Amino acid sequence: MKKLLKYLGLGLLSTVLSAAPSWGAERISLFYPPFGEFSLSTDALETFAKEGKITGELDIYAQRATPEQLAQLRELLQQRFSATPTLVSQFTYSPIGEQVVQRLGELLLTESRQNGFYAVRAALILAAADSKEGLTVVNIIRKFPSPTIKLNFSEGIKIVNNLSELLKDRDAVVAYLQQQAIAESSNANIDFSQKPDLRQPGKLPLQKLYFELNDTKRDRRLPLDVYIPQVTTQKPFPLIVISHGLASDRYALAYLAEHLVSYGFAVAVLEHPGSNAQRFQKYFAGLAGPPQPREFIDRPLDVKFVLDELQRLETSNPQLRGKLNFQEVGAIGHSFGGYTVLTLAGAKLNFAQLRRDCYPNRSLNLSLLLQCQAAELSETDYALQDPRIKAVMAINPINSSVLGENGISEIKVPAMIVTGSQDIFAPAIPEQIRPFTWLTEPNKYLVLIENATHFSALQEPAPENNVLPVPTGLLGPEPEPVYSYLKALSVAFLETNLLNNAEYRPYLQSSYAQYINQAPLNITLLSNLSTEQLAQALKNGTNKKQK
Repeated sequence: MKKLLKYLGLGLLSTVLSAAPSWGAERISLFYPPFGEFSLSTDALETFAKEGKITGELDIYAQRATPEQLAQLRELLQQRFSATPTLVSQFTYSPIGEQVVQRLGELLLTESRQNGFYAVRAALILAAADSKEGLTVVNIIRKFPSPTIKLNFSEGIKIVNNLSELLKDRDAVVAYLQQQAIAESSNANIDFSQKPDLRQPGKLPLQKLYFELNDTKRDRRLPLDVYIPQVTTQKPFPLIVISHGLASDRYALAYLAEHLVSYGFAVAVLEHPGSNAQRFQKYFAGLAGPPQPREFIDRPLDVKFVLDELQRLETSNPQLRGKLNFQEVGAIGHSFGGYTVLTLAGAKLNFAQLRRDCYPNRSLNLSLLLQCQAAELSETDYALQDPRIKAVMAINPINSSVLGENGISEIKVPAMIVTGSQDIFAPAIPEQIRPFTWLTEPNKYLVLIENATHFSALQEPAPENNVLPVPTGLLGPEPEPVYSYLKALSVAFLETNLLNNAEYRPYLQSSYAQYINQAPLNITLLSNLSTEQLAQALKNGTNKKQK
């Protein structure tokens, strides 16, 4: 795909279609001074998609591409996205959706060279409503309400160039981190084959309890699963809270909860009613409004409320009595849940950074569309930290602007940040790797999983909970190795940093990551990375580009 960026015609065509499948009309045209106007018929794209035949003007562009690149383009054109017209309409009329469509409209102009905002939105909804063809690239093009679409070529080239630079920076940083980890592990002399395999379940069976908590002050009902080791003991179990991501639920990391319980942890997995799968189902059905900016405050407050209620239940409920240790509490979160646990660990909202990044937001970082919603909150010092939480693990968190350096540097408890190199929704460098360098807490760990995506850590949702269908191409390789990494490292991290169990510390070394590594989801573990080292990695990447 990288070589494709070098080609003028098909390069721009494929990049824009991949990023935003919403062109229109019978022809796509662009003006490229001083060479004049170029165009491509929708019929040629449709014939290529259905029959694999290269006809008409497409032949000019195809001559500049490799067979692999053409195969990628055809696969994209054949992709049918599962989305109802109600879902598409609700999204494109939401605050975040309107920002996406407005940005696309700057690139995809009407025949009179006006912003294509309304045309793009109409084409998406009409294509989704077409029961025969559905939401495909070609059908979206057909539904665009203009005979010809004018591609804003200068804007397109800018996007392509920016994307190319981002990809090169990412590859350079990934390579640098892997080299650092190899150097660290070369001095290790631990035979992990002779140590317990933390990827395998522990010895304790589990009991699962369900509660529905009601925070009347904030009018929020919180579904809660509590997993407890099913053993007779006089000693309470350390407690871990798990926070899910946007449009997700309490089942997304259930495998991790079950694994931790087998090693003697109690685990509380809640749902955030303002941003869970059920809320999005109602929203996309037209039965509720979009998630509100207040969710950035309510999510950490949900966790605080759950801990308060569990402390109360621990004294009154026979099934919980004496089983939860509130002096040893940790938290794990994914994506928006990663943000949630970082705030609970002490990170503060950074309104100054939000103002700089969101007015306007020209970034290709998709997570900023969500983060910028927090800029609508009243600027005050929200009390989100919970002193009961002594260690946090953030998987694919979003935080670069909503927390920023000033916010992240406030964290004073051990932290592990997990990132995937192929995460396009919360990109690795701005959302996890650079924020890791802002942590001032000495007990910190960065886990990089090469080729992992934003979804690699999650269990496949049940069909009834799959509110945001993700195309197969965005899911990444089969995720079982990622599950095994997170199982082992969560046990090692929490045993070491929450329970001060020194025998688990060797598992938090680069050499252990090398030992459990499974290609293509190669894992790297580091405990040190400075802002200067990151800058050097980026500089090395720039030097390679110039050569």
